[in-house]
Amino acid sequence: MDNRKMDRNSLRQAFLNRVGWGSALPEPLKSDASFRRYFRLSLGNQRVLLMDAAPELGEDVRPFARVDRHLIELELSAPEILAEDVEHGFLLLEDFGDATFTNLLAQGQDEADLYALATDTLIALHTMEDIRTAPDWLPPYDDERLLAEASLLPDWFMAAQGIPVTTAARAAYGNIWLELFHHVHAGPRTLVLRDFHVDNLMRLEGRSGVRACGLLDFQDAVAGHPAYDLMSLLEDARRDIDLSLQAAMKDRYFDALSLTDSRDFETAYAILGAQRHAKVIGIFTRLDRRDGKPIYLKHIHRLWQLLERSLKHPALADMRAWIDKHIPAHQRCAPGAAHLHRPTEPTS
Repeated sequence: MDNRKMDRNSLRQAFLNRVGWGSALPEPLKSDASFRRYFRLSLGNQRVLLMDAAPELGEDVRPFARVDRHLIELELSAPEILAEDVEHGFLLLEDFGDATFTNLLAQGQDEADLYALATDTLIALHTMEDIRTAPDWLPPYDDERLLAEASLLPDWFMAAQGIPVTTAARAAYGNIWLELFHHVHAGPRTLVLRDFHVDNLMRLEGRSGVRACGLLDFQDAVAGHPAYDLMSLLEDARRDIDLSLQAAMKDRYFDALSLTDSRDFETAYAILGAQRHAKVIGIFTRLDRRDGKPIYLKHIHRLWQLLERSLKHPALADMRAWIDKHIPAHQRCAPGAAHLHRPTEPTS
């Protein structure tokens, strides 16, 4: 066994011994796209979750813990932290169970009801006035962060497809994004959870209203435009969502916030949608090429459809022109499958 892995196992067992769970056998749960690992522990009729986020792999539990406690202060349902070892990257968490929205949808649960609960949770977050939902310690979703993420498209996807990017083309790409981000920064600011979608949402029995919506995976939260999380929910990289359901949830959100003129919000929504889809295309390519996780490539086709739809917004005309010039339609597919033609909607 690798010495680092053995040392990690020893550290984990020492932590569990200290907090009274040393006799529980950790049951590994399905891993996500990060280097964090999760284990379920059972003692009698008690169950908890263990987050194992190794600092030597670049993980840090402190952002998760800080946002977690803030969400609980806002009376939203984040898992209670029962014990922690920040230095070594361990958190013992309340176990919300297995009723993720993804699992519930697979079981045939009502899609509209689940998306309404998720939308109502964002409405609650974005209408709180007595508590600051975007505290000063949250990092801003600023130009540097937004552009670094959008640059994953040329850095990883275009590279994997063998598409050259000249210095001038890369500079033009960045300048177009920076102009677009002005529209985003001119809008309101709130806590942005960043990965608000059905994989990270749970329905909790015995809780009413928006507290029935359990929140997961928010360690990358930032202070930014409220359109981001609504877009992340409705333009999901991993599943198709009917346009009529998307429109209904947008209307639900706009009505609750009394947005009689939603044009600025819709512009920010389209810009952030394009930015996120470009980012995730790059991330899923990187997961394959760098981390040996090709499973995410199956979503590239959907992501390109979402990106192309976002680019139809008039504010994104320059970015649409850049994409059309530098990434031919037949190469907007999973790397390694560029020879497989797929029809694509026109982007102009």
